[in-house]
Amino acid sequence: MTAPASTGEIYRVDWLPGTDVLHGTCHCGAEHTAEDPVAMWEWMLAHPEGHHLRGTGS
Repeated sequence: MTAPASTGEIYRVDWLPGTDVLHGTCHCGAEHTAEDPVAMWEWMLAHPEGHHLRGTGS
């Protein structure tokens, strides 16, 4: 059995304690917040659509 190739892409989702808010960081560095975990993963997996790095003016 062969292991799948690693893409090196890291997605991070943190829960903001005391809230229902999730904070996600894409492998490209873009950040997003959402209350719905499904919406968060849809945003992440839609890369690069809707992904804008903070401070880049895009």
